[in-house]
Amino acid sequence: MQAPQTTAMRSPQEVSSLILRKLMPLLIIAYIMSFLDRTNIGIAKERLEIDLGISATAYGIGAGLFFLTYALSEVPSNLIMHKVGARFWITRIMVSWGIISAAMMFVQGEWSFYIMRMLLGIAEAGLFPGVMYFLTQWFVRKERAKANGLFLLGVSFANVIGAPLGGALLNMEGIGGLHGWQWMFLIEGLPACFLAIVVWKMLPDRPTQAKFLTYEEGAALEARIAAEDAAGAEASGTHKLTGVFKDKQILLVVGIYLSEQIAVYALSFFLPSIIGTYGELSSFEIGLLTAVPWIFAALGSYFIPRHATNGTKARKLVSTTMIGICVGFTLGAVSGPVVGLIGFCLGAFCFFAMQPILFTFPASRLSGSTLAGGIAFVNTIGLFGGFLGPYVMGFMEDATGSKFAGLWFVVAVCAVGAFLSFFLKYGELDETESETAVVAAAAK
Repeated sequence: MQAPQTTAMRSPQEVSSLILRKLMPLLIIAYIMSFLDRTNIGIAKERLEIDLGISATAYGIGAGLFFLTYALSEVPSNLIMHKVGARFWITRIMVSWGIISAAMMFVQGEWSFYIMRMLLGIAEAGLFPGVMYFLTQWFVRKERAKANGLFLLGVSFANVIGAPLGGALLNMEGIGGLHGWQWMFLIEGLPACFLAIVVWKMLPDRPTQAKFLTYEEGAALEARIAAEDAAGAEASGTHKLTGVFKDKQILLVVGIYLSEQIAVYALSFFLPSIIGTYGELSSFEIGLLTAVPWIFAALGSYFIPRHATNGTKARKLVSTTMIGICVGFTLGAVSGPVVGLIGFCLGAFCFFAMQPILFTFPASRLSGSTLAGGIAFVNTIGLFGGFLGPYVMGFMEDATGSKFAGLWFVVAVCAVGAFLSFFLKYGELDETESETAVVAAAAK
């Protein structure tokens, strides 16, 4: 049922604010659970080494294998979602990843660890790019970075909540004959299945299906978004998925995103063990300190992306935050506990200040199924950073005996990403857009 019609439609700003209030809490909670279940092995790293004999290199490989299968499944997943709708597909994703994440409690050694991480990657594939595409169907271009940033609050909240929660659950060691890490996987995995029921009941596929909007409001929003997307695709000349692989701006986004993801997951999976070198700390204390940088990540994703209202501002913000990641990780590598943790806070602040802005660049150049596939392509290549970062961190730790050695690799690749960011630009429409142009495109 549609909401009762009113004599006067709400303004676009009022509609946008209403959509944020109705959709974002559910999407943020889903992403909290997603990120929690993919990264909770970080807090269990030392226990997995002791209980199962998994080395730092093997741990890094297992952590990264999730992203290998996740990445390979991204494009087909997003193309399926374009056809069947977000409501059905996100529900399916959540049920499958919740079951497999809970089943991580049955891991017995390196090979079962590898297999379960690969299955988890396949199950969860498509959630992030799917939501990025979903949000392009609900927000006009100048509001997308803000919406993306709010969604990415889920990552920060997951790390703020997850590290102390995981540390506390590890203290359930021996209860019911299970290790603490087994309880952690079980307790953190199953809630995704229950939230999937809420997603199925509450998530509309498009504005004209939303109960909280009138049909006229939904139709007007869909028309404006379609006009913007069509004009941006026309300006870029990229109309087919095969053209995405040749679009220089999309390839720049891929390179920058790859470098940023290497940093994100290097920190996600190895920060607890790095903090463990700061002194005699309990698992819970390590969890609390691990949460601190992610509080700053939440602040970055909330306050910064809303300022990326055009291509020039977006490019400058991406460049500045990529440089900030380099500075932060350098401080983390060379400094003691206090300054080092401040450096990681700076890096984390920049992670999600930059990422939601970066994903507005493909949306300024593509539309329809090409946009769905293009966003998935960017995330696919970027997520190889989720494999490469943990692998190099683990390899360097085993090779040198230092948990800090791999940070220099992160600094180097992020410096390359910062250089590439200076060449980013939106589609032609962003610099010349007017209400007349959008209305004319909508009328065609």
